[in-house]
Amino acid sequence: MTSPRNRLVPWRAVRALPEFRRLLELRAASSFGDGLFQGGLVGALLFNPDRATSPWEIAGSFAVLYLPYSLLGPFAGALLDRWDRRTVLIGANLARLLLMIVVAVLIASSAGAPWILLGSLVVNGFTRFVTSGLSAGLPHVVPREQVLTMNSVATAVSAATLFFGAVFMLVPRWAFGAGDSGSAAALFMAAAPVALAWFLSVRFAPHVLGPDDSSRAVHGSVFYAVATGWGYGLRTAFVVPSVAATLSGVIAHRVVFGINTLLVLVIVRHTGSANVAGLGVAVLFAASTGLGSFLANFLTPVVVRRWSRFATVNVAGAAAALQLAAVGLDLPIMMACGFLLGAAGQVVKLCGDSAMQLDVDDALRGHVFTVQDSLFWVAFVASITACAAVIPADGHSPGLVVAGAVVYLLGMAASAVTGRRATWQV
Repeated sequence: MTSPRNRLVPWRAVRALPEFRRLLELRAASSFGDGLFQGGLVGALLFNPDRATSPWEIAGSFAVLYLPYSLLGPFAGALLDRWDRRTVLIGANLARLLLMIVVAVLIASSAGAPWILLGSLVVNGFTRFVTSGLSAGLPHVVPREQVLTMNSVATAVSAATLFFGAVFMLVPRWAFGAGDSGSAAALFMAAAPVALAWFLSVRFAPHVLGPDDSSRAVHGSVFYAVATGWGYGLRTAFVVPSVAATLSGVIAHRVVFGINTLLVLVIVRHTGSANVAGLGVAVLFAASTGLGSFLANFLTPVVVRRWSRFATVNVAGAAAALQLAAVGLDLPIMMACGFLLGAAGQVVKLCGDSAMQLDVDDALRGHVFTVQDSLFWVAFVASITACAAVIPADGHSPGLVVAGAVVYLLGMAASAVTGRRATWQV
């Protein structure tokens, strides 16, 4: 049994790593602002009594918000391996701060959804750019043997603050109403933690987050580096077996999360609760999934040390059985399954992040993190879009739940086959 003293070891290690503490503070501020922004946006577009939303419109909103950057991100990701990552973080945080205020103004003035989505997708792009940069820079501020544990700590802090930001969004919505005023207030509030994230980016010393130059670095002009971003990122991801294996699992989990998300949103909206109560149910589903993911951050380092990353990823793939338990489409059961599936998905995601941080050369690490981010969201949007084509108006589609279980099995098989070629390290 783990003693209280041993459970405190990661936090003692955090105190001994000042640059990692700065990175942790930056992630916390950034994630809280992102949670508040995303929550306000969901309230404005999907749970606003002044705006009707069909399954296709939900899918379209997710596609507009996440697909453009997903396709362009790996090109921009080349800059994380080209320029000082500190400089990139400063610029990206400043850009998202200014654009977040613009989106808040658009919502407050009751602008059309296309303009709100356009501004939001740019904000989301800069947010994901910041997240990829922080993940790529983490090995520079943490000893190699502590990368997995400290990555779990950073992800846990990020997940917790993201959740608190999303929940805090309900306060201005309650105070100012379920319409545009409440959503705009949440977005204006989100600017404060993002401004703090910008300030914390400035506090880093130049070059402390990399990138390192090496024989594998992409040389040539900036245009060439950006133009070949997807190519170098994909090639690196597929030639490193540990990365390819865990990405198979990550993509499978994301596809199923997309299926379950649309099912819950459509079922909730079919009840006629497109107000604070309806949004509360959706937030509760997200919270149950997020809680599972959060707890997995503490469980993963222990499990990996005992079983290895390869075995851990494959065991997490047994989530197919959990998915089938939700076939009755009962919301409480779906939330319980969401909790367990969130934990399984996060275990695989942490193993994937560690593979990229430990097994990929730093000169290409930014490329691979942005490719993972892109595949992550493309799988999610494609899943929701495909489901929107077949889901009934009331959301009652057990067949989609079964399809999710099949996706899990395929992802587990791909991970097991690919992972056998890898040299796995903790």
